[in-house]
Amino acid sequence: MSLVVTDTLEDERVEFTADGDVTLYVCGLTVSDDPHLGHARLWFHADVLHRWLEHEGYDVRHVENVTDVNEKITARVGERDEWAAERDVAETFTVTTFDAMRGLNLLRAEVYPRVTEHVPEIVDLVETLVEKGYAYEANGSVYFDVTAFEEYGKLSNQDVDALEAQGEPDERSEKRNPADFALWKADGVSETAAREHAKHDHGAETPAGETWDSPWSEGRPGWHVECSAMSTTHLGDTLDVHMGGRDLVFPHHENEIAQSEAATGETFARHWLHVGLLAMDGEKMSSSIGNFWTVPDALEELGVNVIRTFYAGAAYRSEQALTEETMAEAEERWERLSRTYDRTVEALDSTAARAKSEDDELRDAVETARDEFAAAMNDDLNLREATAALLDLTDAVNRHVDAVEDAGATGDAEAAYDYRGLREAVEAFDDLGGDVLGLQFETASDGDVELAGELVELVLDVREAEREAGNYERADELRDALREVGVEIEDGPDGATYRFE
Repeated sequence: MSLVVTDTLEDERVEFTADGDVTLYVCGLTVSDDPHLGHARLWFHADVLHRWLEHEGYDVRHVENVTDVNEKITARVGERDEWAAERDVAETFTVTTFDAMRGLNLLRAEVYPRVTEHVPEIVDLVETLVEKGYAYEANGSVYFDVTAFEEYGKLSNQDVDALEAQGEPDERSEKRNPADFALWKADGVSETAAREHAKHDHGAETPAGETWDSPWSEGRPGWHVECSAMSTTHLGDTLDVHMGGRDLVFPHHENEIAQSEAATGETFARHWLHVGLLAMDGEKMSSSIGNFWTVPDALEELGVNVIRTFYAGAAYRSEQALTEETMAEAEERWERLSRTYDRTVEALDSTAARAKSEDDELRDAVETARDEFAAAMNDDLNLREATAALLDLTDAVNRHVDAVEDAGATGDAEAAYDYRGLREAVEAFDDLGGDVLGLQFETASDGDVELAGELVELVLDVREAEREAGNYERADELRDALREVGVEIEDGPDGATYRFE
């Protein structure tokens, strides 16, 4: 079965096609604040697409930009002593963005182009559009004439005549058509950005923002043209896949298509995939609204595997709600996968795993899991069903291990694990859960386990002493502290037992 995706431009499910290497461009982050889980949802789905295409034999050339020129960035200049200029703010949040990407176990892109290093390419692209009659200069700024591009509106299904004004209010008097958008902006930041900067009330003067020389003026590039220049510089005139958040369909991606295809005469992207928004408290997660959970904070509280399992719980094209219930489900699903993986490895590495022991049900379950996982992934990246296929495999593994353990407990000296079946199960978890879904199945070395166990035993001895002394609150604090670092305590009639999460 071939991969089928929901293409925004076609407004339907289509068969994925690519000639040779797959070129994948992802609209990256404007680095004006710490990245949050809403940003990371796009990263995750782009990462899984990258992983699945590689699993299917494609070489993937993945590029994701960093927007380090933007009015939101200049608005924060002066908030900290070290933020004396736009680049200082951008550098701070570029670092936190890359740290978050590594923490989320994302495959590295081929390159992460920044706007500040691609201004010459941006100027060249704008010059081409002016020369071809798709853009015009006004008072040192340059605007794209949306009426000159006959297919304008084809991505967002909008009529040019019905469009509202684009851009800043101070631009409108210069434009031929209110829907025209800026390719190059004369002078520094806009009046809107200056007002935003004033809201922060940190005593700093309104920054002019970084500017560059051009044939029209000393100025700054428009937002939309930046991505067109960066993507075509690194991936060529036609991309196989362009991904971004659904909120970017219009105007950003619509404008990218217009300016790119007007300049090159080629199809800009064969497939447009848009990721739905992440909602928290019933609203889109957003830095500007303030209802966001930063990636570093979420990683510290939940860990990378729970976050990735959570994202896998909903289709990329739909909105996803971040609630206690949806996150609890993700934790339960990851716990099932993790526990079974550890149990499988333990059984596989034991002396009870034998070459001639065969469990047809287990081996069939591995094959079925692989088939169902592939079918789900090729069905528009249905990650929820793909994860369900792995969870079905956990049930089969646990039935096999339970049966052998039960037989051994009743004195059956011939009871043995199916070594080949367990090895195939571990490989399926690693290939599908690890390589494709990006989950991190880890088993500690014997030395690490022994040392960790000794430390836990020591804490349990202290906890028991506190209980015997009647210090139950302190005993509960020790139990909770162990739980926070991944050690689950269970009190029983024979004392406390523990297991590593």
